[in-house]
Amino acid sequence: MNRLSLSRARELLGKARDTRLLVVGDLMLDRYLKGSVERISPEAPVPVVRVEEESWALGGAGNVAANVMALGAGCRVVGVVGADPEGRLLKEALEELGVEVEGVVETNDRPTTVKTRIMARHQHVTRVDREGAADVSPHLARLLARKVETLAPEVGGMALEDYNKGVLVSSLIRTSLGAALEKGIPVVVDPKRLRFFEFQGASVFKPNARELESALGEAVRPRDPEWMEEVRLRLGCRTLLLTLGEEGMALSSRDEGHLTIPTVARDVYDVSGAGDTVTAVVTVALAAGASPEDAAILANHAAAVEVGKAGVATVTPDEILEQHEAFIREEPS
Repeated sequence: MNRLSLSRARELLGKARDTRLLVVGDLMLDRYLKGSVERISPEAPVPVVRVEEESWALGGAGNVAANVMALGAGCRVVGVVGADPEGRLLKEALEELGVEVEGVVETNDRPTTVKTRIMARHQHVTRVDREGAADVSPHLARLLARKVETLAPEVGGMALEDYNKGVLVSSLIRTSLGAALEKGIPVVVDPKRLRFFEFQGASVFKPNARELESALGEAVRPRDPEWMEEVRLRLGCRTLLLTLGEEGMALSSRDEGHLTIPTVARDVYDVSGAGDTVTAVVTVALAAGASPEDAAILANHAAAVEVGKAGVATVTPDEILEQHEAFIREEPS
């Protein structure tokens, strides 16, 4: 049963234009080398890709910020880039979207994280990563914390985007959650395994099934309300939003109880970046006054749009509303 009316969805997305968010976490660049394969290398049994096209896209916390901007909200970012051409390219890409980058710190201690995907037509041949994933230095962590403390009072919501690349160290997590609590704004966490249990106090904790299974050491039981509530209490969050890929989402909330949200995706072309889209939509919706349930339903429709696009992509309010309206028309009465 659909629990979010089209008029309410339109109202929330309209209010997004009056919100500004802070995204804190691991900034990355996604590089795509696309071409064709006509032969196998004589040096090793691997295909030779003749590159015909090269493109770049924002990844990680950068992709969350790009999705926030696509929704019509304002966005500030706190993160780290290397003192290299890729770092300058990443900052320029954010600025071109209108993202405020005074919180982005350049350092000589590590390279900008770049994920290079080599594609032969529509086939993903391999991926090459260049990164420094060690924790940032204590000095850099303090600098990032000061950035958060300066920027948080002027936003209506916060997203913590952790890709285990060393930015969201324990001290920065505590500072970010504390700043959100002091301001009384929602904070949405997209976690990874390393510091999974350090986000106590988050408004929404949004792992996927694989991440949660790895952290707990047991299979997830998303349709078991008691199990979901036990996990929520263990994580210390107000709402646990578990994403389940093609099976949709499951939600356990202190205020709204348990809810399963079936996927509404019809055509799945590429799942890259769908989690970032969900994080952005949930955070924007909460900042606009949505309940966790309404925010999750909006994000579910946004994800359905995103996975129908090639590569890492953003989603607009009009696309979400079109998808939502189509679902309502098709839903059995």
